[in-house]
Amino acid sequence: MSGGTSIPLCVPNLGGREAEYVQECFATGWVSTAGPFVDRFEREFAAAVGAPYAVAMMNGTAALHIAMLVAGVRPGDLVVVPTLTFIAPINAITYCQATPLFVDADPHTWQMDAAATVAYIEGLEQREDGAYDPQRNQRVGAILPVHLLGHPVDLSPILASATQKGIPVVEDATESLGALDKEGRAIGTRGQSGCFSFNGNKLITTGGGGMLVTSDPEAAKRARYLSTTAKDEPVEFIHGVVGYNYRLTNIQAAMGVAQLEQLPTFLNRKREVFEFYNEAFKDLAGFTPMPEAEGITSACWLYTALFAPDSRPLLRHLDSLGIQTRPLWQPNHLSPAYLHLGQGPFPVAERLNRESLSLPCSTHITDEHLRRVVDAVSTFWHTL
Repeated sequence: MSGGTSIPLCVPNLGGREAEYVQECFATGWVSTAGPFVDRFEREFAAAVGAPYAVAMMNGTAALHIAMLVAGVRPGDLVVVPTLTFIAPINAITYCQATPLFVDADPHTWQMDAAATVAYIEGLEQREDGAYDPQRNQRVGAILPVHLLGHPVDLSPILASATQKGIPVVEDATESLGALDKEGRAIGTRGQSGCFSFNGNKLITTGGGGMLVTSDPEAAKRARYLSTTAKDEPVEFIHGVVGYNYRLTNIQAAMGVAQLEQLPTFLNRKREVFEFYNEAFKDLAGFTPMPEAEGITSACWLYTALFAPDSRPLLRHLDSLGIQTRPLWQPNHLSPAYLHLGQGPFPVAERLNRESLSLPCSTHITDEHLRRVVDAVSTFWHTL
């Protein structure tokens, strides 16, 4: 950012017992990947989302990678995933030597297009070892819905169709801790597994961290095994397969426990910020807030709206005032890393990327800073 007093986009709120718990790690010497806070964080996180099992990992991408492996995704498979998302779930698919098959966004929800996903699943051909794409002659190893920006995907029709075809569903809930579906169920708990992130800008943070949750004891056991180097015998260090060193540290888990204690307060403040911006901008020409589907409860993670026809002039203006913003991610079918797949176009995702802008929404943002953002946006927009 260039000048003025900085108003960051979304930064951690460390006003709880984080320092106290981390100091306890120092005092006891439990600072690495073993220690009481890791077990406690897993236990309390599982209870918070209503999942029987939770496995802590070093970041959300690691959790997604392990979830893909536990789901049985194998080299050469296809994995159905939205193109409009952060690149992490796409990379997790690629780590398994599988291929992402992109789906456009729903213009009414901005989420993965559930109707298009179901139509694709229903057109798959059932063979002895799974459901195959008849045009590509590739097995579909998993469906990977991403709950964007704290808002739930319409998961029920996707789950029903995938279950009928025997395809596992893995939920990317890395942005949606605290969100609930129409039945009041926590996002991340309906698929075979759900993955969460504790990056610095997420609702709760461990600096960097992730969690895999599941109701399947065998899936939990396999996830824990693979994420701790697949160690069969801890004294002689015998490893049965190639595993991954993805375990969360006790220091990070200590932060997570303290952050989780504050989750209800964080969620309430996020909701207040969303409602403040929506009310302030409601009469602004070209402004469209992110829709919240009827009956669901969003976690309101990152306030994002459309400023048609192009948000970039506004982004540059706000940057000049020291107000940090960003558009939604480049759709992954356009990413240089995945252009070779030759998929697309996906016009809805491309339009959302062009028109979107995320505004400052930290859980401890002051009302004064909120008013500064609103004034800056409104003043600039009225000059166009």
